[in-house]
Amino acid sequence: MPKINNPATIATQFGIDAKTLVDLGVVNVLLNTDTPLFIDPLLLSHSEHEEIRVGAHQRYTNRFQTIIKLLAASKEKDDLPWRSAQRLFRFSEISWTCLGYGSSVNGSGFGKDLVSATLETAAQIVALGVTDVDLFMALALFEEGIGPDRISDMTTNIVLPDLVEFSRRINETLMLPTRSFKLSGVDTELIVNPFSEKPLLLVPADIVRDLPIATDWSDISHVVRENEELRDKVNGQIGEIWATMSKEDKARLKRSALSSKAAFDQVMTLVREVAPSSYDLRSDPNGELFWTELLTSIAREYPVNLTEFKKENLSLAEAKEVVNAILRQFKDLVENKGLWKELWDDTGKPRREKAAQRLLFAVAYSYCKANNLDLTPEADSGNGPVDFKVSRGFDTKIVVEIKLSTNGKTVHGYEKQLEIYKKADDTDVGIFVLIDVGLLGQKYATIQRVRNEFLANNGVASDIWYVNGLQKDSASKRD
Repeated sequence: MPKINNPATIATQFGIDAKTLVDLGVVNVLLNTDTPLFIDPLLLSHSEHEEIRVGAHQRYTNRFQTIIKLLAASKEKDDLPWRSAQRLFRFSEISWTCLGYGSSVNGSGFGKDLVSATLETAAQIVALGVTDVDLFMALALFEEGIGPDRISDMTTNIVLPDLVEFSRRINETLMLPTRSFKLSGVDTELIVNPFSEKPLLLVPADIVRDLPIATDWSDISHVVRENEELRDKVNGQIGEIWATMSKEDKARLKRSALSSKAAFDQVMTLVREVAPSSYDLRSDPNGELFWTELLTSIAREYPVNLTEFKKENLSLAEAKEVVNAILRQFKDLVENKGLWKELWDDTGKPRREKAAQRLLFAVAYSYCKANNLDLTPEADSGNGPVDFKVSRGFDTKIVVEIKLSTNGKTVHGYEKQLEIYKKADDTDVGIFVLIDVGLLGQKYATIQRVRNEFLANNGVASDIWYVNGLQKDSASKRD
């Protein structure tokens, strides 16, 4: 996913209460960059929306039933049935949902070579007598090159008409601006994404996951380890592979799964054993979208005057003063103004580290925008190295590394990672933010010792900020 430096969601761009989208069952996606959630075809039949539960599920099933029949009828590669199946298995990348990883190096469409390799494997499975349409999801487990982006785009290509119908119905309530677009040669009224001037397809919240089931190794491995009854049902060899699954085991699993129909059926049993649950957008444990709701509210509710730094030529020292002022405010908001709650999900567990990174980004962006500062905060949304940085042109860059106390590589983050990122951004100024959400132990003391060693050896070291993000008792409980 590319860096975010001017975020806008459906809610913020069109002035809609984010809760309205939640109540309508719509993902409040980022409009000018991709949201790292994916449509999982195994969730289609569970949707509360009829367009998806009935229309999309049936359309998806029909497509792969046809492909299976064509592969079963094919006598050799590139004969007529094979070519017909190949045409039905070509899926392009669709950006209209604003889902996925926009910075994916490999792209998310199905190229010629990937289509060919996938169909060959599918043909082997069909030859075993397997007619389960979800076999194409299982292919992601042992076919290189098929990941969440491609699974999501494959599904989107097939169920596009149903997503259009869903978007139309929801927009009868939202009344977002529309325009006529050519869709399969037909003029269709669709919502306009103001950043791309392309169609915007609304996505039902109950069909997205942070990773589709069939590419989430940890979920399936967990099922095998924890479910003794299921493990006993599974062939010993396959069960052993699944219980210790890693990416390197794809080829081994593929050989075992394709050894017989019974073996492949066991793989499908394991895939389906994982609970068919969509990503919890209300709790947002990964911190994918919660922070976007804070972009406008933080500076309004807790204003900070930074206008003294509003000038054309901002030095590196002055830029660091701005960052420190923002960090002081961030620390105060978390420790004294209740922002600590955003570090925890609804189950009382800490959100993932990238949620803390985005929380700080939201605060920094909010104050920079409110004060009209010529300083750009940037947040990397999960794939790149730099957690957060503030820059003005080429010469003024400050790298901020954020770590939760629960991270086992917290000390490494200060001692090694931050130094690498500073070098990559050609700056000597780095700041390390340690957010305490438990399991701190001696990490803070160790980082301080490392800093003292840097100062003694080099005369310079990155600053350290400690932020207490532990859950606080309510005032009523303290009384």
